[in-house]
Amino acid sequence: MATRRRTVVLAVLASSVLCLLPSFPGAAATRGTEPVPYDARATEVTVDGTRFVDGYGREVVLRGFNVSGGTKLAEHGGLPFAGVEDARKAARALRERGGANSVRFLLSWAAAEPARGTVDEAYLAAATAQIREFLAVGLRVYPDFHQDLFSRHLFDADSWYQGDGAPRWVVEAGGYPREFCGICAHWGQNITQNQTVKDAMRDFWTNRNGVQDAFLDTAQATMAYLAGHLDPSEFAGVVGFDPYNEPYAGQYAGGQDGAGWERELLWPFYERFRARMDAAGWQDKPALVEPNMFWNSNLSFMKQPGGLAGLAAHGPRYVFNTHFYDQARMSGFFDLTKARDGAYAADFAAVRGRSAALGAPAVVSEFGHPLTGTASDKAPSVLKGMYQGLDSGLGGRAWWQAPASAGPVLSATQWQWDVHSGRHQEAMNGNPRKILTEGDAWNGEDLSAVRLDAAGNPVLRQDARLLDRLYPTAVAGRTLAFLYEDRSRDAGGTQNWSPVPASLPAVAGLVGTELPYGVLVWRADGGRAPTELHLPAGFDAAATTVVSDLGTVTGPAAGAPFAVAPEPGGTAARRLLVSGAPAGLHVALVSAAPATAEQRGSAQRELVRWLAGAGFGQG
Repeated sequence: MATRRRTVVLAVLASSVLCLLPSFPGAAATRGTEPVPYDARATEVTVDGTRFVDGYGREVVLRGFNVSGGTKLAEHGGLPFAGVEDARKAARALRERGGANSVRFLLSWAAAEPARGTVDEAYLAAATAQIREFLAVGLRVYPDFHQDLFSRHLFDADSWYQGDGAPRWVVEAGGYPREFCGICAHWGQNITQNQTVKDAMRDFWTNRNGVQDAFLDTAQATMAYLAGHLDPSEFAGVVGFDPYNEPYAGQYAGGQDGAGWERELLWPFYERFRARMDAAGWQDKPALVEPNMFWNSNLSFMKQPGGLAGLAAHGPRYVFNTHFYDQARMSGFFDLTKARDGAYAADFAAVRGRSAALGAPAVVSEFGHPLTGTASDKAPSVLKGMYQGLDSGLGGRAWWQAPASAGPVLSATQWQWDVHSGRHQEAMNGNPRKILTEGDAWNGEDLSAVRLDAAGNPVLRQDARLLDRLYPTAVAGRTLAFLYEDRSRDAGGTQNWSPVPASLPAVAGLVGTELPYGVLVWRADGGRAPTELHLPAGFDAAATTVVSDLGTVTGPAAGAPFAVAPEPGGTAARRLLVSGAPAGLHVALVSAAPATAEQRGSAQRELVRWLAGAGFGQG
């Protein structure tokens, strides 16, 4: 109760402060009405065709991290964090240093249903308390029942690998033989080579021993608990639910392939899960459904048919939810090169294509790259390339030439945000002689973007310029194109993939070559609520320059049409507001570099001419 009272008080105070600030500046001055207050309508997210929208009808992009891989471990009882205080610390740091507005929150079926038919409400209470800390700082949340290799209980104390997901009683009911992977250099090979893992996963999809029924019962109880124990303002920040992490067949029936398995077994499971969401009070929230995990592999010998192709349009009750990892570069031998400009344009074009075909928004709920090991030198370029692909369907050089082909900005959550990184005390498969402390403490992985320093404070393990990004969080209308050049670093220096073309010399001179900049093109709907972009901590508000057809400024404060205001949630995170935009086509360039009025004026004239000839049409 103390936590809930604190959350409500903080929410009221934050709302009051934001109402006193000109949170939606310019609306009164330009439209003759009172500014719109920041309220629950700005927090809630629903599905509108291929877009997420808030209560004001603004197009929403969800960006953040998975919290966290600690759920896979027994160390904290299937929870992401050791306790509420660690969750609070992680949430605030994620908001202020990770630039996030959302999280994918991992849950454990094994912890939620330790005995068949018995839901552990103490676990659900602890998970809810940790979720509440993320909601309290203004982050949206979507829970995920996580699994890898089906269950930790398939593996013996002396096994080379470990899993997570299903409870012990499920494995015991299956009567599986001792697992064996053969010559497996990576834990993921168990998916296709370990017969015990394959049999257990097949049994889940065919509902052998009623295990899928039991999972759905537990999922419904979990969702009902969350709906009943989060207050309405908190529950408004829950986007939806990810039913099952990285589904795969285990074994196909005779003549079946990935696409057939999706139609015959995976999609009926999602329809059953959707019905459980409705019964638990989640009628207005979507299921974030994942396809066959191999549908978009960038290793040809692993790629399979899928992507939920051939299924009817999803409608507003589903979201197309997929993962992407550069398995070739992660391998350390299939691709030894670093990523380059446009490296993942085709991979993310496939995601955009599935979103359009299914008539549903897309979210890439996992992506990332190892931070230690033989392939870790590629991490700065791989992550930059992935964020570039999420922002735009074009490489940086191509974007300026054909921005109308850039496609929508994709929502995504990076793997992962684990404040216990490098500090774990995990007995691998319950073996007290194999205590794992390094990295993620799970199958040799090390992907957390954060750790705790000696004083117990969260610090980033990756370049802040890469993680804390400018991006459109709420667009009053439709985003037509977006580019962000983060100017993050790798061992070779600044990664500058989006140089401004020579035909725009004033724009090029304004943004320079070292400080980050972004460009948003949108078609405004004329509504009162402003367009919002997350403003990274690395942008000094007094030096930030905005150049737009709506005006120009260096050092936006609290005026129209540009202002800097706090992100909701009471942290130091900030947003850039663009208000008073009449219906029609607009552009805004945001740079971390200060500029004189003369520089801004020259850049504005170039930018407006560029927009007119960029192929977006009129109006």
